[in-house]
Parts: sequence; C-alpha cells; structure tokens
Amino acid sequence: MQQLEINPAIDFHSDAYKDAYSRINAIVIEGEQEAFENYQQLAELLPDAKEQLLSLSKMENRHKKGFQACGKNLQVTPDMDFAREFFSGLHGNFQKAAAEGRIVTCLLIQSLVIECFAISAYNIYIPVADDFARKITEGVVKDEYMHLNFGEEWLKVNFEASKEELEEANRENLPIVWRMLNEVADDAAVLGMEKEALVEDFMISYGEALSNIGFTTRDIMRMSAYGLAA
Repeated sequence: MQQLEINPAIDFHSDAYKDAYSRINAIVIEGEQEAFENYQQLAELLPDAKEQLLSLSKMENRHKKGFQACGKNLQVTPDMDFAREFFSGLHGNFQKAAAEGRIVTCLLIQSLVIECFAISAYNIYIPVADDFARKITEGVVKDEYMHLNFGEEWLKVNFEASKEELEEANRENLPIVWRMLNEVADDAAVLGMEKEALVEDFMISYGEALSNIGFTTRDIMRMSAYGLAA
C-alpha cells in the first residue's frame, strides 16, 4: 500500500478534531471489542476451528488496547456510549444468529461485513493519522486481512450450502453498513477521511471477498446495491 503524506492542514489538537476523534476512536475500540466477543462465540459454534478462532479473538483484544492508546496519546476520552449504539444493529443481528446457530450469518457479519468495514476505514485513515496512530493502525490492518481470510475460506468450502443464507444475511445487514457510513461521515471528514473514499474502499473489499467465496460478478453487483440508497 502506498504511503501518502500527512495532510499538514490537520490540527490533531484542535477542539473540533478531538471532538470528532472521541467518536471515531470509540467506534474502532468498540469494533475490536465486538470482534473479540464474536470470534469467541464463533469458536463455540465451530469447534473444529476453535483454536484458530480464539487466536483471532485474542488478536482483536490487542487491537482494542492499541486504539485505546491512540486516544490517550491525543488526550481524548472515547465516547463509548455512542459507539455501542453505532454497532447495535450488527451486534443484535449477530447475537440473534448465534443463538439460532446460524453460522453462515455470523460469519458474514463478522468476517466479511465488520472486517471489510474496518479494513476500508483503516486504509483511508492511515494517510491522515497522527504519527502514533498511524503506526498502530498499519499493524492492525495487516491482521484484519487474516481475519477476513478465515471467513472467506470457510464460506468458500461451504459455498453451495451457504449461498442462500449468505444472500439473506447480506440483504439484512448491508443496509445497516450504509447507515453506519452515513452516520460517521461528518466526523470522518474532520479527520480528513472522505465518505466517498470510505464507501469505495468498502465496496472493493466486500466485493473481492464475495468473489473469493464463489459469487459471480452479477451476484456481487446485485448484493452490493442493497440499502445503498438508504
């Protein structure tokens, strides 16, 4: 990935930046916490992959601590109440699917939707981050590709049996992602992250994941459009 120059116009210590960062930082902390808990639940649902999933879970917990350090470095208190509400839609859907033993839906939410959301956000954030946060985020994004790969590989092997549930889970959860991107757009802009770039990067990552699993280009175009106009 090409390293871009930091935008010299960004004042990391301004009140406006810190206010926006209190929510963005909380979102990434909560996102890693959600992933930590989700992989632990998946480890119970997929006993054959339990060791690997628990390892991914531990990695997410390390990421959370790294992002907590980013907030402390800028003397910002993350708005965790905002972040928990921000993730509530995906959180509720994952918990419902896990309770019903719907592994495919759980994997789509965590290993595809949340991981692609994180990867796109981190890729767009790295060039505009402060020095400390950039180093942390560069390390995290490398790990996230491994997490995305777990879901891709499992769903690829089980594609034919999973296809119908994947399409249903996509219909239910992708509109939530577009709402999340809209909700975070103003704060992201203060940090130098353009909404259009976030959407584009997410669509590329998500589309590539669906392709790797076995969906056709036509399938992907249809699935990626769900909720886009919301």
